[in-house]
Amino acid sequence: MKTILLKFAGPLQAWGTNSHFETRYTDRYPSKSAVIGILAASLGYRRNETENICKLNALDYAVRIDQPGTLLRDYHIAMRYLDESRLMKKVSPDRNNRTYVTNRYYMQDAVFVVAVGSAEVSLMDSIEEALKSPYFQPFLGRRSLPLNADFYLTSTNEDVIKSLKNLSWQASKWYQNSFRNKNKVNLDIYADSDLIETSKSEMKRDLVLSFSQEQRQHGFRPISKTQTKISLEHDAYNAIGG
Repeated sequence: MKTILLKFAGPLQAWGTNSHFETRYTDRYPSKSAVIGILAASLGYRRNETENICKLNALDYAVRIDQPGTLLRDYHIAMRYLDESRLMKKVSPDRNNRTYVTNRYYMQDAVFVVAVGSAEVSLMDSIEEALKSPYFQPFLGRRSLPLNADFYLTSTNEDVIKSLKNLSWQASKWYQNSFRNKNKVNLDIYADSDLIETSKSEMKRDLVLSFSQEQRQHGFRPISKTQTKISLEHDAYNAIGG
C-alpha cells in the first residue's frame, strides 16, 4: 500500500460539483473528481483519454479539513463587446448584447490535506513522480487558482485514513494560535465510504465518467465522515510574548 499526501492551501480554492451556467458553486472541501483532474493533468492525460482517467477512480481517497476557511462570493458583471464600426454604421445592437451577470464562489483561507492511495505501488510511484514534475499545469479547481508551492507533503506505506490521522496539523500558524488554550483539536475527514467503518453515508456527484469538452459527465459515489484528534504542542515562551 502506498499513500500520497497533498496540502491544498492557496488563498482561494474552488471545488464545485454542482455548478451551472451563471452560478459557479464550490464545495467546502476538495472533491475526488477535482483531485483526479489534478492527477490526470500531472500525468499528461488529455481530456478525451477517458479510459486512463477513469482508472483513477479506483484510487482510495480521503480529505482532512485542517482549516475550514470561509465562503467568498465573487460578483461579476460583463458586457458583450460591440466594435466601433458597427456603432458608426448605426447598426442596431444584437438582442443578445446584454449585461451578463455571474456569481462565482470560492473557499478562502482554507487548508486541506488530501490522501490518495492504492495497493498498486507502481501506479502510485508514477503519480508521485508526475506530481513533482507535472506535464500540464494543475490548479485548485479553476485555472485562475494555482497550486501552492508546498502542495506535495510526503508519501507513506499506510492506508489513507491512517496516513491522515498520523500527519501533524497543517493549518496556518495564525489559525493554530486561536487554539493555543486547547490540548487537542478535532479535524473532520471525508472519505470513500468503504474506507470508514460506519453505517452512515451520503451520495455525492463526484465520480468521473468523462472530462471530454463535448460531453463532460459525472456519476455518484458514496462518502462517509469521521474525525481525528490532533494533539497540540504549545510553546510556552512564545505564548507569553517572549
